[in-house]
Amino acid sequence: MSQAPAISPTREKDFPEWYQQVVRAADMAENSEVRGCMVIKPWGYGLWENIQRQLDVKFKETGHVNAYFPLLIPLSYLEKEAEHAEGFATECAVVTHHRLEAQKQPDGTTKMIPTGKLEEPFVIRPTSETIIGAAFARWVQSYRDLPLLINQWANVMRWEMRPRLFLRTAEFLWQEGHTAHETFEEAMDETKLMHKVYADFMRNHLALPVIPGEKTENERFPGAVNTFTVEAMVQDRKAIQAGTSHYLGQNFAKAANIQFLGRDNTRQFAHTTSWGVSTRMIGTLIMAHGDDDGVIIPPRVAPSQIVILPVTPKPDTRQEVIDSCEALAKTLRAQTFHGEPLRVHVDKRDLQGGAKNWEWIKKGVPLRIEIGPRDITSRSVAVCRRDQGPKAKEFMGKEDFLQNVTELLQEIQDALLARATAMRDSNMKKLDTLEEFKAFFAEGAPGGFALMHWAGSNDEEDQIAKDMKVTIRCVPLSDEFAEEGKCFLTGKPSQRRVVFARSY
Repeated sequence: MSQAPAISPTREKDFPEWYQQVVRAADMAENSEVRGCMVIKPWGYGLWENIQRQLDVKFKETGHVNAYFPLLIPLSYLEKEAEHAEGFATECAVVTHHRLEAQKQPDGTTKMIPTGKLEEPFVIRPTSETIIGAAFARWVQSYRDLPLLINQWANVMRWEMRPRLFLRTAEFLWQEGHTAHETFEEAMDETKLMHKVYADFMRNHLALPVIPGEKTENERFPGAVNTFTVEAMVQDRKAIQAGTSHYLGQNFAKAANIQFLGRDNTRQFAHTTSWGVSTRMIGTLIMAHGDDDGVIIPPRVAPSQIVILPVTPKPDTRQEVIDSCEALAKTLRAQTFHGEPLRVHVDKRDLQGGAKNWEWIKKGVPLRIEIGPRDITSRSVAVCRRDQGPKAKEFMGKEDFLQNVTELLQEIQDALLARATAMRDSNMKKLDTLEEFKAFFAEGAPGGFALMHWAGSNDEEDQIAKDMKVTIRCVPLSDEFAEEGKCFLTGKPSQRRVVFARSY
């Protein structure tokens, strides 16, 4: 008799609810008392810390430095960039007062009443182009001051009406890179470089086979000239925009007056970029890799890559087993995986072994190691891989395990990427007619990524989105999508297929 899954409902029965339940079961996050906001718990935050640290290394390797800018943005700053501000206007949270006063109510209670109205309201940053642009305008005087390569790790707020843990919350964590350049060519090279950094990171660290591409005009970041995206498919065959990199042209430079004296001794406006990823990557990872027993976390970013579970059936053997587990953990921590010390945890809690084992299965730790009194005598360990079934177990000699542990972790990393790639490829179809397109996204149909020739207008693109809740996720950059054909809607010539999908 097969064992019932740990998560109910299963992915097949109700994917959105499965997602909510698996986040809770893995103890990664919970909804807070503030509507639309979340508490990121230690296991979820540990995952974010690893993502942040590893990405930060890549940013610094490409010449960027970190800074911090104010949370509050004067409303007048947003008014300078009308197109940009309009794109976020309905999501803005606005601070209008600077003081609270206690006032007695007729029923005897006391209420805190906002007083001290601000002369100019502040917007809690939905993104920081305008306030960083104001700083850049102060910092840039000559072409010799360029390029400016700045990154910020911060929180932002966008007043989300339909929140979902990690994927869409009113407040979330992210990084936002902002750079200023002397020429178009330098700025575009920067935009494409960071786009590639994201694509490589998601593939090699998060085991997500994203499709790098460019957004259509309709889907661009507000105020951008070009927006490049990395699109991931999750297990319900919807797309998630996992990260974006924008060439902003001189639009923001003109709004913020970022001018410099050029090599020809004339005043010129800088070319700027911005690029960012957020805690949405965690939601993407869960939806792409998780199963009906919980989260599965790729080893490169797992908060703990190995959890050692002492098996102590008799109280008089408990300390000996724990000492053996601690000694193994110390030896493991001396090894490295992709240049970082192995992250190893010994779970010494006085709980039943089955309960502890299932907790770590649900949390998605890559390797679980069991050690009991007999294992100490035989110098062996029981090894359980999270990318395999919950009952799968292999007994290995301790020396063999120590010698091969990093190879095991890499096998899990590679297996997750291969599994996600196979799922994506089996649900990505080349279609050529409107009838095929409608059938692919019809109610009750599996859906996925439809690769279509496209040469329609912005209005026609909007109409498809309105009628079918399907959008162009990106115009892929890879040559494998380049082929001559005719637009499935207009019949006009097309040189490349684009990706249509429903999305989160």
